[in-house]
Amino acid sequence: MAPPLSPRPLPSILFISLIPIASWFVVRPLLDPVPPLPALWASVGFSIFAFVAALYLVPALGPTFVKANLKGKDLLKVYSDPIPESQGLVCASIYILLLILFIPFSFSTSIASLSGGGSKIEGLLGAASLHHELSVYLSSLLSLLIATLLGFLDDVFDIRWRHKLPIPLIAAIPLLMVYYAEGGNTHVVVPIPLRPFLGLLVNLGPLYYLYMSLLSTFTTNSINILAGINGSEVSQALIIAISVIINDLLYMPWPFDFRIPMHLLGNQIEVEVGGAWHAGMAYGSIELVDRHLFSLYFMLPLVGVCLGFMYHNWYPARAFPGDTLCYVTGMAFSVVGIQAHFSKTLLLFFIPQIFNFLLSCPQLFGIVPCPRHRVPRFYHNLRDTDRH
Repeated sequence: MAPPLSPRPLPSILFISLIPIASWFVVRPLLDPVPPLPALWASVGFSIFAFVAALYLVPALGPTFVKANLKGKDLLKVYSDPIPESQGLVCASIYILLLILFIPFSFSTSIASLSGGGSKIEGLLGAASLHHELSVYLSSLLSLLIATLLGFLDDVFDIRWRHKLPIPLIAAIPLLMVYYAEGGNTHVVVPIPLRPFLGLLVNLGPLYYLYMSLLSTFTTNSINILAGINGSEVSQALIIAISVIINDLLYMPWPFDFRIPMHLLGNQIEVEVGGAWHAGMAYGSIELVDRHLFSLYFMLPLVGVCLGFMYHNWYPARAFPGDTLCYVTGMAFSVVGIQAHFSKTLLLFFIPQIFNFLLSCPQLFGIVPCPRHRVPRFYHNLRDTDRH
């Protein structure tokens, strides 16, 4: 008989040390001298809060989920202890709440005046741009909230694959409606090999909205398809989020200059990064800096939440994310890819998921049977004579 599964230890020193650090990052934009990107400092602070909250709330709320019959058994373990499922609801609640609390730091003139910055808002070009950015931000939050609701309903009712594929389209509706109402751009940059035939830009028109809808469906379900092994869902989200953050940092106005040696990849051109408002690969475009700041505001707290939850979901798992975490993380990637206008770059970070989707198409479309968990079963009571 296997020993009962005990919760992972939570060192008190971690809580005592990280809370003051996170508080300092949040308060720093309100103090003189104002840092160059004040809202980004607050976002880092909220990300640390997200990590601490997920680290401590997931084991604290786990028994409540078990009592509500939201529990499961690990298919590949010798023990049969009930493990709380749908813990992605806890992570999504932390993530969305902190994104709401972050709104004044990037979109409020009152906080900017408290910090001595006057009415100038970081990366924004006036009141009209402020309201535009705020409406985009709120529509993104609404899509995340709907994705959370739909993901939790999927956990409760165990929706079949052929029915759950179009579900993310519902969560993407606020995103697409506000994008259209704000006169969103429907042009795409043509890849270099095709520019002699199609030019630099192509206007897709209504097809661009179809593309965005399919993108939200893919990013959400592609993470969910690879579920079934301890830590697989949250580690996917974590790796992709870190990749997006690295891409965003290349567009930031660093106070120092450096070059990326592209000749190592066969390109004769070196990419210059740095210099105040040369903004790295943005080449002085404040609009590009704005877009990637928007992406950082969503990705940094997501990394914090995923890190905190992965501590409990790693092998052997003490908590299961459920479909809720897959829906929320996938929708977060769609939000930044669409609103920050780097959806093609985002798809590069999903290459393993694209390969797995193509591999899974026969099961997804009913050509071959699709079990709920496509992993081997472990029979610990099987006799040696029955294994052949």
